[in-house]
Amino acid sequence: MIYTCSLDTPLGKGAATAENGSLTKFWFVGQKYCPIGVDARAHTPEYPVFDSLRTWLAAYFGGENPVWDLPLAPAGTPFQKAVWEILLLIPYGKVTTYGTVAQRTARGKSGSPLLARAVGGAVGHNPIAVIIPCHRVVGSTGSLTGYAGGIDRKKALLQLEQADFGSILRL
Repeated sequence: MIYTCSLDTPLGKGAATAENGSLTKFWFVGQKYCPIGVDARAHTPEYPVFDSLRTWLAAYFGGENPVWDLPLAPAGTPFQKAVWEILLLIPYGKVTTYGTVAQRTARGKSGSPLLARAVGGAVGHNPIAVIIPCHRVVGSTGSLTGYAGGIDRKKALLQLEQADFGSILRL
């Protein structure tokens, strides 16, 4: 069964889904690429994963760097999942580029290099915002580009983390 809940955050209303004890989606309501097919009849805000999510979000928006300790189960293609795993390596308060994520994704694979644009598509379709930190990926010059939740939210998240744009992380 898929469980759903709505949450309030300092950056607007959020929604989440969980299944089998794992968080499957967290997004800002109205963002680009909003998940579809969420059954409102399964609205279960007391599901334990959502209690953990609320606690994590309160700590995060309180300026802490909380550890997510429950399973994540985002649905996606193997390529998307590989990109999302790389995003989890970006430390709190750091940023990296789409090109760097593309280079890391391409390591150990034969064929033509993967383009930063393909990575951008995978990053943009990240179904678990904030926890899988797609907001920490910036353009090659450090510009704030491409965030499904909106550039204002991306900027706010990076300001909250006091992100260091002086040294763009090479994963």
